[in-house]
Amino acid sequence: MDLVQTIALSAGLAWASGLRLYLVLFLTGVLAHLGYLHLPESLLVLTHPLVMAASGGMALAELVADKVPAFDSLWDSFQTFVRIPAGALLAAFALGDVDPAWMVAAGLLGGTITAGTHFAKAGSRLAINASPEPFSNWLASFGEEGMVLGGVWAMLASPVLFLILLAVFMIAAVLVIRFSYRLLAGLFRRLSRSGNRAA
Repeated sequence: MDLVQTIALSAGLAWASGLRLYLVLFLTGVLAHLGYLHLPESLLVLTHPLVMAASGGMALAELVADKVPAFDSLWDSFQTFVRIPAGALLAAFALGDVDPAWMVAAGLLGGTITAGTHFAKAGSRLAINASPEPFSNWLASFGEEGMVLGGVWAMLASPVLFLILLAVFMIAAVLVIRFSYRLLAGLFRRLSRSGNRAA
């Protein structure tokens, strides 16, 4: 694997982990097992049948959980403590056998990418859940799964294109996080005012 492919794999696993950690673990394991993806030795554990079975089961559970309005936000809250460290580890281990300093740097950058993706996803879901109908929630959920599948394909087919699209996505993620923060801050202010009036 050349340098660009390695960087794309490291960044791609971190990014996809922020959206669908278990799906990306399962996909990576299956693709590597079938010979479509070359993994460094440090990530070959993903091809173990036990790991693929566990990640596949959790991916299926997340597929269902993410379609339930309000519960999806609760799931995202819990997953904050799983996705971000997992994304950082995947990004670090994707470099293979390198100087530990490079692995730490990749882990820090990967964790940042995962966190940005995760918080953009969670923030947009909070805004979507303000709508009473479930269809926008389902559309967003299927869209996220489509993004992961498309992202993994782009990461393998054209690493340079993937990295360009990732940069665009991260800029959009920052804007979504800012919008979500303002939306939540406004909601809390309104709730506080109505609580003060009631008192």
